[in-house]
Amino acid sequence: MSVKAVCVLKGDSSVTGVVNFLQQDGSGPVHLTGELKGLAPGKHGFHVHEYGDNTNGCTSAGSHFNPEGKTHGAPEDQERHYGDLGNVVAGEDGVAKIDIKDSLVSLTGNHSVIGRTMVVHADEDDLGKGGHELSKTTGNAGGRQACGVIGISKN
Repeated sequence: MSVKAVCVLKGDSSVTGVVNFLQQDGSGPVHLTGELKGLAPGKHGFHVHEYGDNTNGCTSAGSHFNPEGKTHGAPEDQERHYGDLGNVVAGEDGVAKIDIKDSLVSLTGNHSVIGRTMVVHADEDDLGKGGHELSKTTGNAGGRQACGVIGISKN
């Protein structure tokens, strides 16, 4: 049985988007698809944060989802947060198409991302390799431009 989830992202800026999640058979990698609009052209950090709380905008979502206490990294790194999904890339039209497969993100079990917040950041995620004081915690990805809670999808 496949598990599906959806996240509608909105922010204080003009950034909006929808991300769909699909996990075949309730195990294995999760496939994220969708698009974000209103971004500045270029790379933007894209992460799952620990709380599904947007009561104070995107800041209420807490830190990156990191149940194993690891340092920040790239999606292909062994040492990374569960929520580290790297960067999305917006074209000159401000649109970023999302097509990501990730083996740490899950829609089931103790580390499910359902009920947590997806965040797109203003700046590029340096994937923990930038040498900045925030590289190993946030990827120095800048402010939170838009966010939304990941929920169970009916489709």
